[in-house]
Amino acid sequence: MHIKSVDVIPLRIPFEDGSDRSPGLMPTKWTELDMALVRVETSDGIVGWGDGFAYACRRSTVTAIEDLVIPQVVGKDIDDLITFNRELQQRLHLHGRYGITMFAISAIDIALWDIAAKEKGVSLAELLGGRQRETLPAYASLMRYGDPNLVHKYAAKAVSEGYKTVKLHEITVENIEAGRDAVGDDIQLTTDVNCNWSLQQAHEIMPHMKRLGMFWVEEPTFPPDDEKTLSELQEKYGVAIASGENACTHVEFARTIPKIEFCQPSVTKVGGVSEFMAICFQAAQAGKTLMPHAPYFGPGFWATAQIMAAQPACGLFEHLYIEPEAYLDASIPLPKNGIVTVPDKPGIGFEPATEVLKKYRV
Repeated sequence: MHIKSVDVIPLRIPFEDGSDRSPGLMPTKWTELDMALVRVETSDGIVGWGDGFAYACRRSTVTAIEDLVIPQVVGKDIDDLITFNRELQQRLHLHGRYGITMFAISAIDIALWDIAAKEKGVSLAELLGGRQRETLPAYASLMRYGDPNLVHKYAAKAVSEGYKTVKLHEITVENIEAGRDAVGDDIQLTTDVNCNWSLQQAHEIMPHMKRLGMFWVEEPTFPPDDEKTLSELQEKYGVAIASGENACTHVEFARTIPKIEFCQPSVTKVGGVSEFMAICFQAAQAGKTLMPHAPYFGPGFWATAQIMAAQPACGLFEHLYIEPEAYLDASIPLPKNGIVTVPDKPGIGFEPATEVLKKYRV
């Protein structure tokens, strides 16, 4: 493929989540979905779509795409996407191996894979080795409410909609207990701590996680890539530990995959489809099931579904349990009865509406 042009479309879409919007998951109050959408077009007129992680860092990700990545892509003939991804990483490593630089590379990589599948007229899952399944089990990924009544309300609501697994983002025993009370004993319950516990707090709280029958506890302590501490907590308390949403490239995952039960690559952070597939191979070699991080509503959502559909061992698809004011593509396959139906269109299956891009462009 010969790359004719690359455009970045910064977007901001308000959402509702039922909380009082107190700081928790983000550095400040979180009321809008920031996106760094990328449109890549080849000389043959084929368009691919991608996005890099942009929640609370949209301007940084957009700038990295514009200043660092686009000059390395426009005008290039690209035949081997994996090799090109690694070359991008090498050329840009002075600007940071991970974080914003990798978010920017992820956006381009997703778009290039979208194009590659479209060139062959097949879905990305088919291009990646064949569709192993048409549907994916999904879990409801709730916001952090910090209030046991709200936790109970929304956890119970998710179960009433057919979800068999619910993820909290609560960090206190009281609020996690409210979640368990709401979903009952037959529903898988997890919580993402987002590194909020000290090691001492983790040792105090993990016995309660065992008592409450948690399916996994995610990123209990800081740093989230301290595989030794995570492994020790998992072994000591007999509760599965999950981590990986903040890790980039297969190099980082090589350390954690053998040590914890569930690793969570995020396609908009990890280095795109190319790196995600390398991590899938690592997990398969270790006999582990990945639980991808995917609280997205743009190409990251669609690409994750396609990659998962191509995997022999399929984990759970994460659905961020909020209501955006608009969807970029109205055909987004949101979970129904806890199940996502994987699109079978060429590429990742994503095609944004022009009027939505115009309305929410920053």
